[in-house]
Amino acid sequence: MYTPQVMDHFQNPRNVGDIPDADAVGLAGNPVCGDTMKLSLKIVDDRIVDAKFRTFGCAAAIATSSKLTEMLIGQTIAEALTITNESVAGALGGLPQAKMHCSVLAADGVRAAVADYRKRDHR
Repeated sequence: MYTPQVMDHFQNPRNVGDIPDADAVGLAGNPVCGDTMKLSLKIVDDRIVDAKFRTFGCAAAIATSSKLTEMLIGQTIAEALTITNESVAGALGGLPQAKMHCSVLAADGVRAAVADYRKRDHR
């Protein structure tokens, strides 16, 4: 059902936790299944230098959150905004159609974090 990449990120999630002095925090949730994600970013000179997550959800939700943090580190804000749910799912070798909503959680988390960053007057 799940690819080896999904299982690896679920069983060995990367970048779990919070960034105490985060420059941006995004919250995303799916009211249908109850999955929630908190994404914290550290940004220096418009580049994401650290990303951490806390996710409550199924294996796919945890795996997409973990993969997302790997994709974000090193990206500029503009590059981060080009990450889509399809690109997250693709980076994991795909997701079952019934679990694609988990990749939407990841993409929504990025947009929420960037909105928070901009709200903090970091334009």
